[in-house]
Amino acid sequence: MKKLNWKDIPEEQVNPQMKRKFIYGERLMIAKMEFTDGFAVPWHLHDNEQITEVYEGTLRFWFDNDEKKFIDLLPGDTIVIAANRPHKALMIGNVVETDTFAPPRQDWINSSDNYLRK
Repeated sequence: MKKLNWKDIPEEQVNPQMKRKFIYGERLMIAKMEFTDGFAVPWHLHDNEQITEVYEGTLRFWFDNDEKKFIDLLPGDTIVIAANRPHKALMIGNVVETDTFAPPRQDWINSSDNYLRK
């Protein structure tokens, strides 16, 4: 067991519009992220179950390759996304949010998450 403090966790500038910090263990990862207005996360899916909670701004999600229906998450809103469910997102306003993943995102740990680094 190790005590951690978010202020001591290195912040990664993933791209000009996204920065994040994350902590992970053997079976769980939590990430604190900040995005600027207009940043779009392209369609993707992953083997990890995801829980997203929004603190500031609006985070718009689309699911299952359906471009017509979306869900807006406002401050205080949370959503659970099943593993392997296709989704994409758009930041409306500057967004601050937390994502929790089980198991940890190996592509984030080893920086092979190229779909975010463009």
